[in-house]
Amino acid sequence: MRHGESVVTVNRVVGGPRTCSGLSELGQRQGERLRSRLERTGEVDATALISSAYPRARETAELIAPALGLDVQVVDGFGEHDPGPECDGLTFQEFIDRHGMPDWEADPFTVTFPGGETVAAFHHRVGVALTEVIAQHEGGTVVVVCHGGVIDAILRRSLRAPMTGDFDVHTLNTSLTELVLGRPGRWRLVRYNDAGHLEGLPAETPRMSDG
Repeated sequence: MRHGESVVTVNRVVGGPRTCSGLSELGQRQGERLRSRLERTGEVDATALISSAYPRARETAELIAPALGLDVQVVDGFGEHDPGPECDGLTFQEFIDRHGMPDWEADPFTVTFPGGETVAAFHHRVGVALTEVIAQHEGGTVVVVCHGGVIDAILRRSLRAPMTGDFDVHTLNTSLTELVLGRPGRWRLVRYNDAGHLEGLPAETPRMSDG
C-alpha cells in the first residue's frame, strides 16, 4: 500500500528521510478511507503490518492498523529513494535549478541525487528488504505501507524487468497492489493501483498557485 498524500508533495519539496513531515489533511482522509474499506470488506487477512520509517508511511500504517488488528513494524529498507543530505528538503525548483532535471531513464548506476542513492542502490536495498520479509513470514500475508518508488522497484523485480525504462507506473496514494509468491522466484500480480475507496475525494490538495 502506498502512503497517503504527504505534506512535502503538497509543498513540492524533495522529502527524504530527514525532512518528511508526514501526511497532509487529505492524506489523513485517504488513510481513514482505506481503514474503513478494510474494516468493511475484510479483504486483507494480514499476518504482519510493516511500514517504512518515513513519517508519511508510518502515519498511514497507524491509521489502518486497527482494521488489521496488528501492530506496526518499521523496516528501514522499504523507505523511498534517499536523495541524500544535500538534496533532502530542497524544493523541486531548487533541485532543478542546482542540478537539472533528473534523467530517470539513464544508467541506474549513475548519480541522480548528488550525495544520495543511485537507482541501482535503491533497488538493491528494497530487494534485500523484500527477501528478508519473505523469509521471515513464509506462508503469511504481509502488508507493507511504503512509497511509489518502492512499489515500482518491487514490481520490476517481480516481473523481472530492468531497473529503468520499458514501462511507467503511477501509483496512487493509499492504493493497494497485491502480489502472490506462488513458488520461489515466481510471482503473480493480482491487482495494482486499487483505490476505489478514494471515490469522491479530490485527487490532490490544491496548491496556492492552482487557485
